[in-house]
Amino acid sequence: MSLLKIYVVFVASYTVVHLESLRDVLAKAELEIYIEEKKIEINPRYKLLYHITPAVGWMNAPNGFVYFKGEFHVFYQFYPYDTQWGPMHWGHVTSRNLVDWKHQPTALLPGKEQCFSGSVTDNDGILTVMYTAHQASNDPPYYNETQYMAFSIDGIDFHKYRHNPVIVSSPFTSPDFRDPKIFKHNNVWYTVVGSKTDDHRGVVLLYQSMNIINWEFVTVLAESNGELGSMWESPDFFELNGKHVLLISPQGMVSQGDRYKNTFQTGYIIGNFNYDNFQFTAEATFQELDYGHDFYSTQTTEKDGKRYLVAWFGMWESTHSEDVDGWVGAMTLFRELDLVGTRIVMKPVDAITSLRMQTVSEGELARNSSIQFEKTAELIINVDLSEKIELELKGSGVGGDWAIVRWDVDEAKMVLDRGGDVRQVGWEPLDSMTWRLFLDTCSIELFCGEGEVVFSSRMYPNGHWRVKNLSPHPIHVVAYKLKQSYREK
Repeated sequence: MSLLKIYVVFVASYTVVHLESLRDVLAKAELEIYIEEKKIEINPRYKLLYHITPAVGWMNAPNGFVYFKGEFHVFYQFYPYDTQWGPMHWGHVTSRNLVDWKHQPTALLPGKEQCFSGSVTDNDGILTVMYTAHQASNDPPYYNETQYMAFSIDGIDFHKYRHNPVIVSSPFTSPDFRDPKIFKHNNVWYTVVGSKTDDHRGVVLLYQSMNIINWEFVTVLAESNGELGSMWESPDFFELNGKHVLLISPQGMVSQGDRYKNTFQTGYIIGNFNYDNFQFTAEATFQELDYGHDFYSTQTTEKDGKRYLVAWFGMWESTHSEDVDGWVGAMTLFRELDLVGTRIVMKPVDAITSLRMQTVSEGELARNSSIQFEKTAELIINVDLSEKIELELKGSGVGGDWAIVRWDVDEAKMVLDRGGDVRQVGWEPLDSMTWRLFLDTCSIELFCGEGEVVFSSRMYPNGHWRVKNLSPHPIHVVAYKLKQSYREK
C-alpha cells in the first residue's frame, strides 16, 4: 500500500473515532444538563436520606463496585427520562467511606446497544468496565446479548472499546447471556456470566483472559438442578475465609414454605474451587442472603481484606410509590460480609455510625409506648428470646404503610409482616441478642445479632416514623437520629 493510501486510511479512521467521541461527549453533556434541570422538579417526600437514589428517573441493579484511586465507585442501571424501566444507562456515585456518597456524571450511555449490567475492575490504574450489550434483532426472540468493554483513566470519563464485543455468545442457544463479573487470580483474568441452558435451567459460565481483552470460554461453573430457577442473573465469585462463594440471583424459583417468597431471589452457594481443573464443588445448598421483600442483584468488592456488598433495594413487579415524584429506586446499606461455617453473615459497614446525630431515646420503652422520628433512625434493641417481642412501625399520620417486626418465641422465628405480606425465618444467634433497625424515609433494614438474619424492605409511611412497643413487657432501646449522607453534586 502506498504512503498516500495509508495516510488516507489513517485520516479516515481518526476522523470517525474523533466524531464518535465528540458525539458521545455532547450526548453526555446534554444529559447532565437535563438532569440538572429536571431534578428541581422532584418531589422529595419519599427521598431516602442515607441510601443511594437516582437524581432523577429510574434506578435498578448495581452494575459495578470497585475501589479506585482512593474512592469507592458504584455504578447502577439508570434510565433518566422516565420513572419506568427504559433504555439502560450507567449511573455513577463515589464515596471514601461507603456512607457519604456523591453523584458523578452518567458513566455510559446507550448507543445501538442498551448498557445492561456488568462489573468494573482496576487494571493497573485503568478503570475497566465489562457490561452486557442488549440489542434488538430481527429474529425471535428479537434480542441478543453480548459482552462489551469500556475504559477510564480518571474514573469519570469512560470510552467504549472500539472492537466490541469481546465475548460474542455463550455455549448455549439462549439469548439470555448477561451480567459479567470480572476478577483476577494469579495474573489471569476471569469473568463469570449468567445465562440459561437449552432446557431452561440457570447457569453460570466461566471465561478467562490473559490480557482482559481476548476471552475464551472455560467451563460451566455451576448450574441449576431444576429447582433453582430458569435463569441466573448477577453472578459473583470470590473467596471468603478460605472458601469460595458463588452469588447468584435466580429467576423462576418456586416458593417452598417460608423460603423464596419474592418474585426473584438472591442467594449463594458455598464451596471450593480448583483453578487447575476449574471444578467448583459445593459444600452447601443454595441459601438466601436477605429475607426482606426488596433485595435483589448484588455487587461486591474487597478492600483491605474485607468483602463489602450492596444490592438493589427493590424487586421486580413491586409497587414504587415514588414513581409519581420523578424518581424510582435505591441501593441498600453497604454491608461487610463474614463466613461462619457455610453461612454468610452481614453487618452494616462500621462507618455508618458516623451518621448518628443526637440520641433520641435511651432506656426502657414501656409496653404500648412509642418513639417518633422525623425521617431517619437507627435503633439498637436488646432482646430476650425467651419472650415474645413485637414492634409496630408506621407513620404518625392516618393511613400509609405499616409493618410488624416480631420474635415468634414458639416457632423460634424472626418475622417481618409488611401490611400482611409476611417474611419469616429461623434465627439462632451466634453471640449478641440484639436487633439493629435502620429506618430511612421509606425503607427498613433489620440486622439480627451478628447479621445471621437480615431483612431489607421498602415501605411508605404517612408522616414521621413511629415505633411502638407491642411486646407484653418493656424493652431496652437506644435510638439515634441519622443525618443525610449523599450529595447530588
